Amino acid sequence: MNDIDETVLWEAEFNPKVRVYWLISAVLTTFLTIFLIPFLPLIAPLAWYISGLYLKSHRCTLTERTLKVSRGVLVRQEKTVPLDRITDLGLVQGPIMRSLDLEAVSVETAGQSGAGSLVRLTGIRNGRAFRDAVLKQRDAVTGGEPARLTSAAEPDGIVDTNVQATLTEIRDILKRIEARSTSL
Repeated sequence: MNDIDETVLWEAEFNPKVRVYWLISAVLTTFLTIFLIPFLPLIAPLAWYISGLYLKSHRCTLTERTLKVSRGVLVRQEKTVPLDRITDLGLVQGPIMRSLDLEAVSVETAGQSGAGSLVRLTGIRNGRAFRDAVLKQRDAVTGGEPARLTSAAEPDGIVDTNVQATLTEIRDILKRIEARSTSL
């Protein structure tokens, strides 16, 4: 099917006011970092109080089929991650985190958009044990042991017939596309 024949169902439009928002965010960040240094004795206790509220709002629950995460003071954020969609749980520990004996668990899923992790849980206690428990439950949900590469165990020359048929079909499609493009 040519691009000309395709019907556009919806084309997103963006509000030009977003540029103003980005500009204000950049200016405020610059202003706060430079001009509020003298007010640090006032800001530090306020930041300590707000971080306490933020920490109390954190919830992370592993169920039989999902990992539920919620957090936020002013803006509440809740995510439910199906265990069968989790591809990796990573542990992050920078130098400051190591000195405080903290870990961050990052959850990555199949089909997530954008780079980085879908959920990052900073400061979770027993991060390694939590990660292992989530991975164990994920394996139970997905049907047991994680997938292992078996091609090294198979002797050379043995190819699954379905794979061979699929590759042949792809080759034929590519030949047809190439023939059409040269005729235009």
